[in-house]
Amino acid sequence: MDEARLERLLVLQRMEATEAEVYRRLAKMQHNPVNKAILEGIALEEERHEVFISKMTGQVVTPDKFQIIKQIILARIFGFTFSIMMMEATENDVASEYRELGLIEIAEEEEVHEENMISMLDEERLRYSGSIVLGMSDALIELTGALAGLTFALKDLDLVALAGLVTGIAAAFSMGASEYLSSRAEKREVSAIRSAFFTWISYLITVMLLVSPYLIIDPDGPGAFGLDTHVLALVGTFIIGLIIVAVFNFYTSVVEKVSFTSRFMEMVGILGGVSLISYAIGIALGSVLGVS
Repeated sequence: MDEARLERLLVLQRMEATEAEVYRRLAKMQHNPVNKAILEGIALEEERHEVFISKMTGQVVTPDKFQIIKQIILARIFGFTFSIMMMEATENDVASEYRELGLIEIAEEEEVHEENMISMLDEERLRYSGSIVLGMSDALIELTGALAGLTFALKDLDLVALAGLVTGIAAAFSMGASEYLSSRAEKREVSAIRSAFFTWISYLITVMLLVSPYLIIDPDGPGAFGLDTHVLALVGTFIIGLIIVAVFNFYTSVVEKVSFTSRFMEMVGILGGVSLISYAIGIALGSVLGVS
């Protein structure tokens, strides 16, 4: 065997050993017996691939410990489905690599069998992703727009923070109640109470993050970058909003295998449009009502 082919095989062998260990550890984390069995099955398949390649290379490799730790951390924070999809996405050319090396059977298993097994996994948080999206997107659009209007109408950090929190917390409970009633009426295959909870908590967390600049920035401070403190707080809210949109859209793009850029730009466009409209309304109402 020439040196180049051996090196390529050793890379694949270590990758299979690493994935086998990741799947084994993810299986141990599962309480759902079906998920546990599926993950153990994938681990055995990866291990079989590793053994097959080791007979060709005549060498023993060790799994990539850094990769294993990274995937387990991702699984604990974002869920095991996200961790698996991230791992598989970074190795989307593996099947073609196997084909080039003449290992057609392994290539087909990588493309079809494992993907079918992964699609059978059932993670609770994904069943309620629609409720999370509803709470988060509504909070982003409604509260960012409200804060933009209030900021230029009142020009007082404490008043804007108070109004934002009262509006946001009340809206969070309202959204949670609406999601509960909607889930009950539509008889969805999920718990109405849990759907309401995920909508409520995602809305509430988003509200707290968006209002935080108004609570952190000193209203009597000098401002920064040539901006008044109320404008600076609004900029901070916009930045936090963009970070939330980016993180959540990255998560959904990985799990649902959709384009990150198109969904991110769509939500940013809506966010910006609503904020501009609310800004204009705030200015107009402040002028009409004589609030300064």
